Amino acid sequence: MHAIREAEARTSGEIRVYVHRGKLSADPLAAAQRKFYQLGMHKTRERNAVLLFVAPRAHKFAVVGDQAIHEKCGDEFWERIIEGMRTHFQKEKFSHALVDAIGEIGKMLAAHFPKVPTNANELPDEIAEG
Repeated sequence: MHAIREAEARTSGEIRVYVHRGKLSADPLAAAQRKFYQLGMHKTRERNAVLLFVAPRAHKFAVVGDQAIHEKCGDEFWERIIEGMRTHFQKEKFSHALVDAIGEIGKMLAAHFPKVPTNANELPDEIAEG
């Protein structure tokens, strides 16, 4: 996804989007946390990966940041990301919700985890589905 590659160009952080197809009976944050681990996102060298989890049929979503990025930005940052996404989703601007969230997360990651020449892309940039 172009927005992910663009955001990751300035940071050692990793961003992924997961689209949950079908029903979601679990709490979206709990489901997102499980998927974060299933996708191996907790294994990045700097513990600075972020997952945007979206369940369109259930009209639910969540954002999960790994330990290092969460320590740097705190709850207020995540709440702001969620609120921005909610506003776009309510207007049925789904792509805008993801692109804007990825851009904001990318800025935060770049501020705290700037790209270095030896940095490798540790996780795929494509949207995962399941």
